[in-house]
Amino acid sequence: MSDLPPRTAALPPSPFVRLNALLGAPPPGLVPVALSVGEPQGPVPSFVAEIIAREAAGFAKYPPIQGTDALRGAIAAWLTRRYALAPGAIDPETMVLPLNGTREGLFMATFAVVPERKAGGRPAVLLPNPFYSAYPAGALASGAEPVYVNALKETGFLPDFAALDEATLTRTAAIFIASPSNPEGAVADLAYWKGLFELSDRHGFVILADECYSEIYPGETPPPGALQAAQALGRSFERLLVFNSLSKRSGLAGLRSGFVAGDARLIAAYRDLRSNAGPQLSGPLQSVSAHAWGDEAHVEANRAVYRANMKIAAEELGNRTWFRLPEAGFFLWLETGAGEETALRLWRRAALRVVPGAYLANAAGIGSRPGNPGTDFIRVALVNGPETTRAALKSLASVLTGPGT
Repeated sequence: MSDLPPRTAALPPSPFVRLNALLGAPPPGLVPVALSVGEPQGPVPSFVAEIIAREAAGFAKYPPIQGTDALRGAIAAWLTRRYALAPGAIDPETMVLPLNGTREGLFMATFAVVPERKAGGRPAVLLPNPFYSAYPAGALASGAEPVYVNALKETGFLPDFAALDEATLTRTAAIFIASPSNPEGAVADLAYWKGLFELSDRHGFVILADECYSEIYPGETPPPGALQAAQALGRSFERLLVFNSLSKRSGLAGLRSGFVAGDARLIAAYRDLRSNAGPQLSGPLQSVSAHAWGDEAHVEANRAVYRANMKIAAEELGNRTWFRLPEAGFFLWLETGAGEETALRLWRRAALRVVPGAYLANAAGIGSRPGNPGTDFIRVALVNGPETTRAALKSLASVLTGPGT
């Protein structure tokens, strides 16, 4: 319709709508295997049903948008433990805000932190390319210009924001950064965070750090986080907000429970915004969430499955030139060439459903190599059990190295 606002038309198309159109019906005689969606397939922890049953009467009450004291306290305690923060560094009263899923939180963040204008023009919001769809959606909805900064092999699969021109950086109001990144599984180290903090100081933009894959990693050392890096560098949490959720960490994607934490001034503005427009997390689900942030046993069990899957991936694909083991997360980002054609071939020959990398990125990406950085990649989600994962990766390897490839 011609009367729709331009920002709506500028929204990137859904990668999964595009994937459905590409693949069509399942190939006859084959059982499809979903390797496309990052949806954990493990069992739901037993405490979820127990707490909901015990507190079911709470569904009759309006829950506090700012979250219960118990939930905010559990989140602050988890952040302190996980990132070895100084006691009291995270005040649960002023620096933590529960969210109805981190996707909602990431989308709404720009409404709270992006001004109407910056440096005399339309504000810019920088985001990695490939990206999570909530990033550009939030930027566009808040009136900002999304600027897609390519995350390439030569930049460690993280965006080099510092390489942008001064005019763009001057009008930048916020940047999205995911570490561990989706889909590449790249992790920002202390040097990367130092450079990003210095850039934020120089240009006065807010850092929106998406850390939803922080608890899924193949080794014994967990990835560092933005709050941890700020503390190590002797900084405050000014202009810094971090996001995390129970979707990946606890395998509770349907719970729609996450949080934002960091700069108390920004949290206050965000709380005011959500008090008027934000969805609430029901009381019983807040109780489930508080328990989940305080329990590590179920997280370790989930992590063991993902570690097993990554070990299988190395065994089945490790001798392929296009294979790369991610630093964290449960995605493989495979440079197989012609990602769309590869995805279609895997579907037709083996009923394996993977996402072409180009569908997760934007063709308007800028950087040392402009254009769509996902064109030659496919994303493979290792969210199934080890037995299914091994069989699927054997089929994938066979299709990509067999006749006609």
